[in-house]
Amino acid sequence: MKIDTTRNEVNRALAAENMCSHLQRKLFSQDGEYRAIREQIETDPTLTAVVRSRQLHIYRDGKKILVLAGKSAPKIIREDKLNQLI
Repeated sequence: MKIDTTRNEVNRALAAENMCSHLQRKLFSQDGEYRAIREQIETDPTLTAVVRSRQLHIYRDGKKILVLAGKSAPKIIREDKLNQLI
């Protein structure tokens, strides 16, 4: 399964209203825990992100690599260089 999105779709996914408020703070605040991951998603064209069930699911080349939630720990699905930013 390949997920094709444009940069605008990724930005809309990251700014979705149905994202957990704790996760929003971790992604978008200046000293947020996941700020480096958000910046990487915005600059790397092989990464896509989708909000599902108030969590952020991150894909590289259509394969899920990471799930970020607000209060619980990140779920590493596949080994990837993005996991080093956690």
